[in-house]
Amino acid sequence: MSADRESLGLPPIDQVGFVVQSVDEAEKRYGPLFGPFTRMDGSVQGADYRGRVRDVQLQLLFGRSGDVEIEFIEWRGGESPHSEFIQAGREGLHHLRYRVDDTDAWIRKLGTVGYEPIWYKKLTPEIVFAYLERESDPLLLELLQMPV
Repeated sequence: MSADRESLGLPPIDQVGFVVQSVDEAEKRYGPLFGPFTRMDGSVQGADYRGRVRDVQLQLLFGRSGDVEIEFIEWRGGESPHSEFIQAGREGLHHLRYRVDDTDAWIRKLGTVGYEPIWYKKLTPEIVFAYLERESDPLLLELLQMPV
């Protein structure tokens, strides 16, 4: 695992994701730092989660810090990496996102440095996301393939 970001060719991080108990509380607490915020229902139906097809209900809150999107995610039901995080008693930094042009190719490339996909969904042929984890590493990576 001696590769570095340059040799992998990773694009810049474009999002930092936090899982929180309440997006309402996150909006109050972090509004002065990352607001104004945009809310949306981030529920996902039929995603592959750890080898099983699962649905999840999520509420999302988006802010910014310069070019970086700041995302707060509240888990409301179902199964996903977010439910796992909250049910383990955790709250806070959860993942870093990279926008990529081919999610599947990046999954293979990041596999060379120990990352494996745990949550995956192809929404359309052009829109695909995946969360990847690495053993003994609490920080997940998200890959998002989506036209700009």
